[in-house]
Amino acid sequence: MSPSHLSTSWEPYSLTGGTLVVMPEGGPLAGKGVVRRMVEIGVTVSRATERPEAGHANAEEAVLLGVQRGALVTRIARTYCSDEGRAVETADIVVPTAGCAIEYEVPISSR
Repeated sequence: MSPSHLSTSWEPYSLTGGTLVVMPEGGPLAGKGVVRRMVEIGVTVSRATERPEAGHANAEEAVLLGVQRGALVTRIARTYCSDEGRAVETADIVVPTAGCAIEYEVPISSR
């Protein structure tokens, strides 16, 4: 069984170093997500941006995703920002186009 997507993310060590959340997949908040983990260290995540772009799987992505090299993929560049405007996590996500759909929900505020 192949994975549904690939994701590589980065968080600033200057923000997470020396805290319980320094390793996103380790420690007491392992796998809890960037928003929940940042709250633990006093950072409020207030927005996220995602930029989807069509592309083709390179050799490594093809092997990892179980698709042919050159298969259509959607690349998503995602950034979570704090309420102060600082990027607290960036991620590069690759999703094979065949057999899946990408759906977004956009919250609407009347304020």
